[in-house]
Amino acid sequence: MAAAAWPGAVAACASSPNSLLLSRPPPHAPSPASTIRRRLVLGFGTPAVAALAAAAPAAVLQDGAATLFVTTGAYALVRTFDVLTERRLVDKSLSRKIVHVLSGVLFMSSWPLFRELLRGPLYYVLVLLFSVLVFWRESPIGIVSLSMMSGGDGFADIVGRRYGSVKLPFNEKKSWIGSISMFISGFLISAIMLYYFSSLGYIHVGWAEAFGKLALVALAATVVECIPVTDVVDDNISVPLATMLVAFLLFGSNTQ
Repeated sequence: MAAAAWPGAVAACASSPNSLLLSRPPPHAPSPASTIRRRLVLGFGTPAVAALAAAAPAAVLQDGAATLFVTTGAYALVRTFDVLTERRLVDKSLSRKIVHVLSGVLFMSSWPLFRELLRGPLYYVLVLLFSVLVFWRESPIGIVSLSMMSGGDGFADIVGRRYGSVKLPFNEKKSWIGSISMFISGFLISAIMLYYFSSLGYIHVGWAEAFGKLALVALAATVVECIPVTDVVDDNISVPLATMLVAFLLFGSNTQ
């Protein structure tokens, strides 16, 4: 039950078929990463999954294997004590407490199995869970903050990587076009999601003022995203937190 196992947010992109991997021996000794890929390709058998395994980085494969291993172990732990309880070999209350203790040990002991690759996706999912628990669907704060984090930050990276040749003067990792894309996409997605929830009756939106407030929230999120602090604070944390703060100051708990 590792921290990175529960979000389950590991994705890989297939870029080439696996026929060469299976039919042509490598000209030199295979690296550990290629060995893992070959084993996964031979083991899965289906072309689509085999292509994913062939194209995935070694870090992705390691995290995927660790997730599978820890998930299987967690299920086996719970199932074992369920069986012992059903056969009256262990008292139900005692069984629950033993699982409580061992699950925490399993949780911690699995941490070394995972790579740092999952930090961003893990933070992303934790923010999603935080927004659900604190704001849910009756507050525009969670809606706007998640819109900026998902749509705004997501499009900033997509557009910035492809067209971001002109960098920001204070941050060489960010571009003007990426920041502009974040502002526009975050604003539009926030407005769309507010309209969606308001049309279902969960919140009331006073649109005469809402657009101006959304523009300020989008601007704040864009500024936080482009400042060079990603080595200290991941933008999957800094962007939604800054957005929540500004949205709270502007909207309060309900849109007006």
